[in-house]
Amino acid sequence: MKNYFYNMILLSLFLFVGVCSFSQDFSDHIRVDQFGYRPDATKTAVIRHPQVGSDAMDTEFAPGTTYSVVNSETKEVVYSGEITSFANGEVDESSGDLIWWFDFTPLSQPGRYYVWDETNNIRSHHFTIAEDVYNEVLRHAVRMFYYQRVGCEKKAQHAGENWSDKASHLGELQDSDCRLYSAKDDLSTSRDLRGGWYDAGDFNKYTIWTCNYIESLLLAYMENPKVFTDDYNIPESGNGVPDLLDEVKWGMDWVLRMQEDDGSVLCIQSLKHASPPSAATGQSVYGPATTMSGYSAAKAFILGYKVFGDLGMAAYADTLKNAATAAWKWAEEHPDVLFKNNDSASGTSGVGAGQQEVADDYDRLMVKMRAAMYLLDYLGGDEYKVALESDYLTLPLFIWSNFVQQYWFEDQMLGMRIQDMEQVDEEMKTKFFNALVKGFSKEKDYVGKIDKDGYRSFLYKYSWGSNSYKSTYGITFLEMQKQNLFPDLNEKLTAVAEDYLHYIHGVNPLGLVYLTNMNKYGATVSISEIYHNWFDANSPIWDAVSETTPGPAPGYLSGGPNVSYKVASCCPDNCGSAANNKLCFAEEVPEGEPAQKMYKDFNANWPLDSWQLTEPSCGYQSHYIRFLANFVAEPKEENVSVEEVNAHSISLYPNPADEVVFVRSSYPISKLILYDAQMRLLKVEGRVASLDVSSLKKGIYFLKIEINGNSFMKKVFVKGTSLK
Repeated sequence: MKNYFYNMILLSLFLFVGVCSFSQDFSDHIRVDQFGYRPDATKTAVIRHPQVGSDAMDTEFAPGTTYSVVNSETKEVVYSGEITSFANGEVDESSGDLIWWFDFTPLSQPGRYYVWDETNNIRSHHFTIAEDVYNEVLRHAVRMFYYQRVGCEKKAQHAGENWSDKASHLGELQDSDCRLYSAKDDLSTSRDLRGGWYDAGDFNKYTIWTCNYIESLLLAYMENPKVFTDDYNIPESGNGVPDLLDEVKWGMDWVLRMQEDDGSVLCIQSLKHASPPSAATGQSVYGPATTMSGYSAAKAFILGYKVFGDLGMAAYADTLKNAATAAWKWAEEHPDVLFKNNDSASGTSGVGAGQQEVADDYDRLMVKMRAAMYLLDYLGGDEYKVALESDYLTLPLFIWSNFVQQYWFEDQMLGMRIQDMEQVDEEMKTKFFNALVKGFSKEKDYVGKIDKDGYRSFLYKYSWGSNSYKSTYGITFLEMQKQNLFPDLNEKLTAVAEDYLHYIHGVNPLGLVYLTNMNKYGATVSISEIYHNWFDANSPIWDAVSETTPGPAPGYLSGGPNVSYKVASCCPDNCGSAANNKLCFAEEVPEGEPAQKMYKDFNANWPLDSWQLTEPSCGYQSHYIRFLANFVAEPKEENVSVEEVNAHSISLYPNPADEVVFVRSSYPISKLILYDAQMRLLKVEGRVASLDVSSLKKGIYFLKIEINGNSFMKKVFVKGTSLK
């Protein structure tokens, strides 16, 4: 209560003085979520003074004792408060920064703002407060899977002119006539294996991993079905099925093609690479069926059976149910069929890239248990119950002193999910519950590290794919709340989880939004490069976002900081030639940085191997989508009157605009129609909340906003400063 009155007195003084009439410089000292915050969310800006790392500042910095939030349009101070020092003024180890926190949670009024340090006259990036602040972000995150589709033409109307491409890998001896890796000339091994997704920056397709992505995406939908709409501008948009599930079906149909008549499931498909993907030539090959491919496909198929069946797609659901039981049966009958791809010792070099075979007996058991869990949940049956319950006490969670870790996310979620299953014995539920409580409450991780990280999102290790682990930590904290693992923390756990989202969106030492090319969709500094065979380092078009080049498509989540990053071992002077050795010094790379700073926004092939930091993955993406969906606003009912819409004013920002104009409305937008000053039609976009105006000349334009059959006209001022 004391802080509340203090804040109100300060605010009154600021308002008495009036608005801020002088400009503030953006400062690298202040970090905010560049997209913004939900009105009811906990909101904390991080103030930083780097002490360790390449960004260490020699100059003194003393933050003002009072920070404020300023309305970006009116320049009025709308909230003020004190800052608090993190860790009693000690340097945060994982970032190398001195840190202070500024909590402005009480500010809930929708609008566009920035954080201001009056003493130093510096400010943060602009951000938005709104219920639907992440809706556009989710849309682009899901669209990443559309860009990753194999064998699908990316028409300009869906992909945009900059990323349109013909269908890839449909040429001679490619996906429609794919042969076994060891019998490339044998027609009898030919299979039609069209479709699926490029797995990551490489174009290969892996059954186990694809099934994991499908699992994550289906769980994202099942947990928050109302936030996924049918208007993401993919070819299937408007068909009555949420576009997320259209993407799932694209991946699922490929897994169905990988299934043989006996129920077994092929494990891998190895594809050639090129930029753009449609330029790829050369043969596609596949690997044999394996036990883990069978179990993995079974869990994906049975989840699909549940979701698509509930949508009324009965025939497709039945197909998936039959495929699931057949895959399970084959795997049970063939429990030890393994295949190591891209392995010189096995004679499989060049078949794919990453090793798809499950690592050890523990991992194999967990894949089987997850498949049994879903089959038991949706089909019932003693066979699946026995498979789920028979060996669980041999898991590390029980035999290694209740050990939990960031790498076992799906396995730990199994222990939480079974709490809601009627078919599981209470004894098993209780043992999992108690073990998870003990594991997550240890002082070195998870609950033990709440509020112990300067950037408010502790990660045990910043390893390859750290951004994915940020998402899974967030999901884990939300699941702890759902399952009531820590009743005393329930009111706090949503905020704890959401801070992991803010990290991805810019509350990190580098001040980067770790999604590609999102500056037109709410970010200020999103990453401009990723390691990807389409958006190749040698591409004059797609390598990087610039004033003249489009760079990679929007919405890709990069791998993130990685303490194990290093250049190829041949560097600096043993890479085969003087020219190759010179590549070791083509640009500076992270070395010896604090963990959170072991990242660079770059795209480089061998020997700098940027894939360790900037390569995306459908796995990272699916975890992020599942996490993000928890904070996305559900579309409001559209049966509203003009008066109701007018009562919730429609606003445009920025206005004047140079690249993109955003439309803020309390109700779903049906259509945006742009006219020039003479009311000549220029552009029509359906169900979006932003409009690209970067190609327009300086001048006045008119934007018609259609909501529930009603039209509202707004004037748009375009700066016309962008270069083509």
